[in-house]
Amino acid sequence: GPTDAAHLDAIAGCGGDRIRWIVCTSDTLEHANGAAALAERTGAEILDPANAESDHEFPARFIFDNGAILDTLENVGFRLRGNTSRYSRKKSFKVSFNTFERGRKYYGFEKLNINGEHNDPSIIRSKLCWDMFNELGLVSSRANHVRLYVNEVYYGLYINVEHIDENFLRDRYGNNNGNLYKCLWPADLEYLGGNPDLYKFMSGNRRTYELKTNTDRDDYTDLAFLIANLRFIPDSLMTEFEKIFNVDDFLRVLAVDVAIGNWDNYWFNKNNFYLYNNPESGVFDYLPYDLDNTFGIDWVGPDWGNRDIYAWGHDSEARRLVSKILAVQEYRDRYSYYLNKLVNSLFLPAVMFPGIDAIHTMITPAAAEDTVRTLDYGYTLDDFNNSYDLPLGGHVEYGLKPYIITRRNAILAQLQLNDIPPIVKNVRFAPENARTNQPISVRVFVEDEDPNPAVEVQYEINGLPQTPVLLFDDGLHQDGQAGDLVYGGRIPAVSDTGTVRFFISASDGGGRQSTLPRKAPGEQFAVRIGLDVPGLYINEFMASNDTTIADEFGDFDDWIEIYNGDSTAVWLGDLFLTDNLSNPDKWALPDTTLAPGGYLLIWADDEAGQGPTHTTYKLSADGEEIGIFKAEGSDFVVIDSLTFGAQQTDISYGRTADGGPDWQFFSTPTPGRNNGGVNGVENDYPVYPRSFTLEQNYPNPFNPATTIRFSVARSSWVKIRLYDVLGREIRVLLDKNLTPGSYSVRLGSEGLASGVYLYTLQAEGFFGAKKLLLLK
Repeated sequence: GPTDAAHLDAIAGCGGDRIRWIVCTSDTLEHANGAAALAERTGAEILDPANAESDHEFPARFIFDNGAILDTLENVGFRLRGNTSRYSRKKSFKVSFNTFERGRKYYGFEKLNINGEHNDPSIIRSKLCWDMFNELGLVSSRANHVRLYVNEVYYGLYINVEHIDENFLRDRYGNNNGNLYKCLWPADLEYLGGNPDLYKFMSGNRRTYELKTNTDRDDYTDLAFLIANLRFIPDSLMTEFEKIFNVDDFLRVLAVDVAIGNWDNYWFNKNNFYLYNNPESGVFDYLPYDLDNTFGIDWVGPDWGNRDIYAWGHDSEARRLVSKILAVQEYRDRYSYYLNKLVNSLFLPAVMFPGIDAIHTMITPAAAEDTVRTLDYGYTLDDFNNSYDLPLGGHVEYGLKPYIITRRNAILAQLQLNDIPPIVKNVRFAPENARTNQPISVRVFVEDEDPNPAVEVQYEINGLPQTPVLLFDDGLHQDGQAGDLVYGGRIPAVSDTGTVRFFISASDGGGRQSTLPRKAPGEQFAVRIGLDVPGLYINEFMASNDTTIADEFGDFDDWIEIYNGDSTAVWLGDLFLTDNLSNPDKWALPDTTLAPGGYLLIWADDEAGQGPTHTTYKLSADGEEIGIFKAEGSDFVVIDSLTFGAQQTDISYGRTADGGPDWQFFSTPTPGRNNGGVNGVENDYPVYPRSFTLEQNYPNPFNPATTIRFSVARSSWVKIRLYDVLGREIRVLLDKNLTPGSYSVRLGSEGLASGVYLYTLQAEGFFGAKKLLLLK
């Protein structure tokens, strides 16, 4: 349902010096800890070393207070979490909102992981890692710093890390019905046999591959199939592995792991990752997990600052998932490309150090008051501050900033760069089954060293080749934002019935070419034309309704407007409406007939008991999917569908004209009425950004001037600086307080030499950086 983005960002987004957690255990518990000051007031049972492996959840009161938001929830679950941290003095904890009240969530979250970071004297490393994964668009948790109080006693500075569960999957993938496996030591993905139950083996008191979803079925067939393919697929056919495993994102995760020094991962320590079998894509995704042993923290011996980027993993144990993938020269070159891109865009002092300094300043008061922090290794406040620049000995072999410098230099010295063919992935096309005279929209992600690869759709109609359609990344061809590497265009409308088959082709300036599907034209995408489906449209919807329109019970719920653009009436009783395109028959439309030109308002309120126009689900204001489907035998045919992004309260999103191809926001929504008549309005309201953003400058390269655009989500002091590649500040482009909105600044070339520069934006709780190029 409608989620307040400000609350959600405060919970799991960027940190803030006023954010704190207060967790009070039940009054019936007695309390003790190694620190005498806490002995009388903190939980003896939960902190007793004899119970270190216990996952028993205690009833607790949960309070969230950031100075602006103050929420209290009774009867939540509170327990220990972690691996080695269970035996530390500064424990890590899990908060579960639904343990004692089934189905309860706190702003969309069922659980929170509150980590003590006892191995990291700087209490920042994992936060930096999660931020980097998210900045690169990889599926990963969000994190922020918090103050933790237990029974009103300050228990220290912690990092709150978003829990990976069904809600996480739904937020990231738009579905959560696939198998999610939590993989901990010794998860080496080695073949044990064809019986899926062989992969349910235990390590201590848990499974090595622990199924976290669909636990009632407890079916490991998909995992066994993945591992068997990894074991037996010939090296010469390793690219076929892409059909069941997301190789490209895995290569990007490896690049980040090798930069940040994450050795407690699959490649080195066969530990700390998730696998999700995404039913929408049909492939497994690899998700990182547990990132405190990074940036020079070491317990096993190697010099992670200078470790070989191509031999990062264990010296004597097989890690087949990496070795077989990197044995493919195309993948090895792509891994090198991603590493090179990382160390020249994000992983460099000029970009990272200002953000590190800002966080350091923000968390220092909380760290100074954190006496529990000192109990494990005796780290003083001086140690906390010095650890950013100096090694402390023992397991802290590098200061945080020297590690970044050393690691970046080592990577640059070791990189073996070759020209890569364009990376082509994530194709989306609609409709999947078209009526005659209906164009087909196509979007696809393409990345290459060449900033302007030629991307086109090659297609045929009923076996007859047609003139290819060019795709563009200019923001004008249904491709999203200009410069976001998503290319878009349309296959023209087809008047004949039959089948359109097509594939994507991308070529760079070096003559390298890629296709999607990889084996095109032998393999192609297909759209059936002239299928007998009704002309129904998802015409308008609202995913956050506070005051716009109430249902018959007086509730202001999410709503979806369906429009009949056909020339005849349509019976809806054999059709389905879903918010998950991978689950097409999620909710049956009511047994009613919709007249030509008619509208039907559906309430997406998860209150099906209120009547036939009330669904079993709500919409997400953070973005998801809507689709109308018809059953065709054992299959389902899509009639209309869309994937939408973040929505604003009491602002609807609809077609500019009823049933038309273009969409717009409506400040005056038109539920049950014509979108394109007198009630249809332009986007004339002040649209406030939901988050801080820093966009790529345009044009880039530039001369004599370029424009830098950015968004401000809330009133904040904003500073934009320009640096050279050595991290020296060249100019301050902006330094003032701004209200929420979208802005731009102009950068002229006067006084600047040709070369690469970095520009950064620092605001309340946000830091971003981009690279630009001046050519004179």
